[in-house]
Amino acid sequence: MAFLKTSRYAAVPTVETAASGGRTVTAIGLRTLPPTDGDPYIVLENDRLDLIADRSYGDATRFWRIADANSELDARRLVEPGRDIDLPPTK
Repeated sequence: MAFLKTSRYAAVPTVETAASGGRTVTAIGLRTLPPTDGDPYIVLENDRLDLIADRSYGDATRFWRIADANSELDARRLVEPGRDIDLPPTK
């Protein structure tokens, strides 16, 4: 598997595991999320993580950094209007 250098999975090792039927599949291993401090941001009507990332970092593909900085398993809940989320610092 090959990921872009900017992908959140670029440095994550792959693992091989047995699937149903006995075949072997390659999967992405678990990645550890580093603790992240961020600036507060109030979600606006019609916001999306990619739009917030584009406005904040000039790069819509950095949406996953926002998702990682917040402890919500369902990314759709991160963009509920009025919600206060953290925007990690730009790197």
